[in-house]
Amino acid sequence: MTEFTPFPALVGGTLIGIGAVMTMLFLGRIAGLSGMISGVLSPTSAEDWTWRVAFLVGMIAAPILIIAVTGTTPDFAIAQDTRLLALGGVLVGIGVTFGSGCASGHGICGLARLSPRSLVATAVFMTTAIITVFVSRHIIGA
Repeated sequence: MTEFTPFPALVGGTLIGIGAVMTMLFLGRIAGLSGMISGVLSPTSAEDWTWRVAFLVGMIAAPILIIAVTGTTPDFAIAQDTRLLALGGVLVGIGVTFGSGCASGHGICGLARLSPRSLVATAVFMTTAIITVFVSRHIIGA
């Protein structure tokens, strides 16, 4: 069973929201992770590449900084086979490509802008996630 942690979830969600707002406010860009990564791998300009790399480095550095400050790491376990995780990653990549964006782009930034396309995309990936968790936990028994 997944533990309910409202305070860390509230803090994390608030920080994600602040990051999305700042990216839109200062750069005029959507803070979608798939777009960040594709922009780093195939940049349109040096300026565009720089802010994307800075954003991604911040995402990696923040947890490292928290661990350094608190001296603790969160407890987590990955209970799935590595092959299933790789398959899931490929399927998510396909979905991101056909859906023109990811959960952060559509679910956070798109819904905040009241985008109908993002509403549909978010409904589709949330429904898919619910079905996947139900099947993997209750039918397959993973």
